[in-house]
Amino acid sequence: MTEAPTAARVRAALAEVADPADAIHLQRFFKTGPGEYGAGDVFLGVRVPATRAVAKRFSALPLPGIGELLDSPVHEERLAGLVILNARFARASKPRTLDVAAQEEMVRFYLDAVRRGRVNNWDLVDSSAEHIVGPWLLDRPRDLLIELARSESLWERRVAVLSTFAFIKAGDPSTTFELAELLLDDRRDLIQKAVGWMLREVGKRVDRLLLLGFLDRNAARMGRTALSYATEHLTPDQRAHYRSRRGVSSAPGGGSAA
Repeated sequence: MTEAPTAARVRAALAEVADPADAIHLQRFFKTGPGEYGAGDVFLGVRVPATRAVAKRFSALPLPGIGELLDSPVHEERLAGLVILNARFARASKPRTLDVAAQEEMVRFYLDAVRRGRVNNWDLVDSSAEHIVGPWLLDRPRDLLIELARSESLWERRVAVLSTFAFIKAGDPSTTFELAELLLDDRRDLIQKAVGWMLREVGKRVDRLLLLGFLDRNAARMGRTALSYATEHLTPDQRAHYRSRRGVSSAPGGGSAA
């Protein structure tokens, strides 16, 4: 008889595949030093494919157990919890097993974890926001994302941006553009990268002309990193053109922007 999944069993399974040497590398890679964005985070040394394999084994873990994992100081345990939550949300979203009440409960659960600082590194955000918040808001008002984008929390702002990946994949770039304009002056590196990445995906997946129109209007104000990411799949001449626009005022008379 199969044992019921518990947070303790997930922890034990992760510990079995942990590598202390990888833990040292991962703590450097995810900037866990004092003053860095991942300061204080703890790693076991489990690579992402192994973490996902463990999460798949325990995909029936109930929300309280996922909550235990998300409250863990160990990064891979939090990631496993999010991967399991993704799977539960996906099951509740299938036409044959659609459960709107369960979806709503999981969205609230996820947002609570975000606001409590439990989804607190870029990989945790990127592996969850587009799979939970994004699909939930596809056919609903998106004011929540504006609220998150205006938050003082770096991670809440990144959740807002990455949630729009689900909209992009559905052919709707409108909220991506709205948030990108809202965050044009945000110079945090992880926001710059998120905004530029999502803009690039608009050009790849929806319509390159829409991306070019956005860049025509906004390249002058964009940060270097966001602009570099957004133009990655453009031609060399197009990239050079938009780089040359940075810092150039669109006001009559030209000149450098203040």
